[in-house]
Amino acid sequence: MTAMTTEGEETAPSAPRAALAWRAVAGRLSWGLADQAASSLTNFAVGIYVARSLGPAAFGVFSLAWVTYGVVLNVSRGLATDPLMVRFSAVPAASWRAAVARSSGTALGVGTALGAACAVVGLILGGTVGLAFVWLGVVLPALLLQDAWRFAFFAAGSGRKAVVNDLVWGVTLIPAMVVAARVGSVAAFVVAWGASAALAAVYGCVQSGIRPRVTGARGWLREHRDLGYRYLVENVSLSGAVQLRAYGLGAIVGVGAVGVVRGAELLLGPFLAVLMGLSLVTVAEAARVLRQAPHRLAKFCLLLGGGQAAAALLWGAALLLVPDRGGELVLGAVWTSASELIVPATLGVAGAGLGVGAAAGLRALGAARRSLRSQLFASACYVTGGLGGAAVAGTIGSAWGVAAATLSGSAVWWLHLRSALRAHHQPPIREVRTP
Repeated sequence: MTAMTTEGEETAPSAPRAALAWRAVAGRLSWGLADQAASSLTNFAVGIYVARSLGPAAFGVFSLAWVTYGVVLNVSRGLATDPLMVRFSAVPAASWRAAVARSSGTALGVGTALGAACAVVGLILGGTVGLAFVWLGVVLPALLLQDAWRFAFFAAGSGRKAVVNDLVWGVTLIPAMVVAARVGSVAAFVVAWGASAALAAVYGCVQSGIRPRVTGARGWLREHRDLGYRYLVENVSLSGAVQLRAYGLGAIVGVGAVGVVRGAELLLGPFLAVLMGLSLVTVAEAARVLRQAPHRLAKFCLLLGGGQAAAALLWGAALLLVPDRGGELVLGAVWTSASELIVPATLGVAGAGLGVGAAAGLRALGAARRSLRSQLFASACYVTGGLGGAAVAGTIGSAWGVAAATLSGSAVWWLHLRSALRAHHQPPIREVRTP
């Protein structure tokens, strides 16, 4: 009887295997969401606590240090952890360990070099701002190393370890912030923030059993320069476009407009946290699909991007049903103006979610040149749409301009992914020798 199985019977066992595979993917994605939730809650709590403890002026100084950390973080990810996610996800443990030692060493080296630059700038500036930047320079290596462990664990499919590491940072941050509040200075809060990250970074070494190899940083940068430098430009262009739009909007319409846009972004905050959480694991998952079933990569990217876009639209639709009293309870007087931006802001986030699917596919394919072109185009559209819309129709015009730009950028991401997939599946041309 077993020899007379039909074709349908032979392929039947593949269905349970496929279900198990998708269940494993869902499990890894859920760890990404949990990790981002822990990270977002920690950042939110730090911001609120510091603001309430220091007051507006001193909190502004702390915010300058925080924004600078964000820029440096994008540099570190582009050079160190983004290439790791692309080339060392779902690989043998020995390869992963060797790569993580050099990748984390690169992150530590970037933190040391740029931290020294921050300290020098701080000494030149002097005063409260200068002291905050001096201490930021001291703690930057620990902050970047802790972030590097998160990506290393997700590359290995061990999202649980990344969540635990972030929880260690959050728990140790509580007493550190209490001590900083008693000191009552910006520098004390910067030190508390960085010192707790240092403990989590050291714990990451314990979790992984790996020591960062700073001496391997030069080799890592050289071997992955085809990806690293393009991802560096890509990451910085993204954050730079957001900053340019904010500064330009304030100059064209007024600072109040920036607050209104920020209010609309806060309304979409929970979904944006989901989007950021998924971004931690999407490249690693796409790389796994590419290695295990290359023909399924396009479908995976489409489901990923389409699912995020649909979820964003549902969230925006729910926001439209919120009564004014409930909105004012959350945002106060900002609600009236921010609520007018819900529709364009939702469309913009939906477009970004759709583009994330294509971006994950391009990075999994290692198509850094196409990825860079897509991001530069999307960033240029973002600035042009946001500022052009502001010049024509104020705050609401800027929101609609950004929505149109994001959807256009997403289309370009998908066009480049389509071309990259064709190139990947195209058989190599064999040279025909004539007798």
